[in-house]
Amino acid sequence: MRVLILTIVIAVTAAACATNPATGQRQLSLMSEDQEISIGRQQDAEVRREMGVYGDRALQQYVSDIGLRLASASERPNLPWQFTLVDVAAINAFALPGGYIYVTRGIMPFLTDEAQLACVLGHEIGHVTARHAAQQYSKSTGAELGVLLGSIFVPEVRPFGSLAESGLGVLMLKYSRDDELQADSLGVRYASRAGWDPSGMTRMLTTLARIEESSDDKGVPNWMATHPASEARVEHVASAVERAEGNQATSEPRENRDEYLRRIDGIVFGDNPDQGITRGSTFLHRGLRFAIDFPSEWDVSNSQTQVVAKRPGVNAFLVLQPMRQAPGRTLENVALGSMERAGFRVTNGQRTAINGLDAFVGEYQGSVQDLGRVRIRAAHIAYDGRVYFAAGVAPIDIFDRMDPAFWQSLRTFRPLSRAEVEAIRPNRISLYVARAGDTWQSIAEREGRGLTKASTLAIMNGHAVTDQPRPGERLKIVVAG
Repeated sequence: MRVLILTIVIAVTAAACATNPATGQRQLSLMSEDQEISIGRQQDAEVRREMGVYGDRALQQYVSDIGLRLASASERPNLPWQFTLVDVAAINAFALPGGYIYVTRGIMPFLTDEAQLACVLGHEIGHVTARHAAQQYSKSTGAELGVLLGSIFVPEVRPFGSLAESGLGVLMLKYSRDDELQADSLGVRYASRAGWDPSGMTRMLTTLARIEESSDDKGVPNWMATHPASEARVEHVASAVERAEGNQATSEPRENRDEYLRRIDGIVFGDNPDQGITRGSTFLHRGLRFAIDFPSEWDVSNSQTQVVAKRPGVNAFLVLQPMRQAPGRTLENVALGSMERAGFRVTNGQRTAINGLDAFVGEYQGSVQDLGRVRIRAAHIAYDGRVYFAAGVAPIDIFDRMDPAFWQSLRTFRPLSRAEVEAIRPNRISLYVARAGDTWQSIAEREGRGLTKASTLAIMNGHAVTDQPRPGERLKIVVAG
């Protein structure tokens, strides 16, 4: 029997080993190509639901055209490749098995030419061709693929997810350092084969290192949270760039800076009002016509389905999201029923009004993943045919200290007037030609009315923060929409 079992194990292991198409090496693979494609297709629907697709068809097509040209130069050209620009302000890009590649709207202003975009896409293509995503999935035995998408708080489904781990509940798969370095080299290979300047990878990684160093631009998830430190990778990728430049068929590889700038002129920078937008410590939603104030200095993260504010350095959270209300059920029944089904016990509660809106405010106790035992101050607020769930969450031992801030925030939920809704505009990227005497500070204050920092303008235009713009240089700046 032992011999039979050993024979079966050897047979299964041999069947599971395959040659990596991108590296030529033999490796363990517990997933077929058809499985990769199936999983990628299923998770693609979740990514689109959670993050949203940026509503610019021409820009979407531009990204897709570049991606498909790169994919055709890869070792797996026949995968059903799809390239999507998702409507997220964070600076990131990621891949799913089977050829599903995503770049965030937030990374686009920090790339200075088409070659850099090609290298970002090429890096993510490398994760697919080298089967990194499939390997990680196999290692995790299929636990939500590594792109864990879900609501921070859906009382009927997933109570609070992993609040302590992420302000958004959207966690990107973390590859090993070796996988990331390999994807860098593959991205250089594909960009070079497809005719783009492979040194775009070096420039792109340098920009990401500057962002990392300055900590000026926040986003959850962001590239730095899901990729190794960029500065160390610049040196590593230099040899790959040198080889690619030596082997490149064309003597003039494309950068296409002017075309890239033309394409991203007008792209939304920061929050999108259609998903909700933060102005100071106030969160406003143009489509749903409401506002709420969070404590100043708290970090606010927004997704398609919920908003989360976190006090820095403390596991105290404020959560806001719409929920369904069954016809014929009272607000109190909705509140108590949903919390009970989510595993939370009410300790007190009462009907009240919040800025003229019918509300039920209660205190609850229960457990939350990564936080342990918690107390919750929750308001279920009826407004415009929906029920809004707004809650403060903290471990039991600090709840009393946090509760005044929770109460103060919950009481600010309010409708917006038509004039207030019409006044909500996104910040956008615009193009500007530097003049003699310009500094990043003067441009940020004069042209951008202080909407972004001077250091951010320097970094997004490919400069170190200690540099200054050159007269005649065409720059990306941030302006009010």
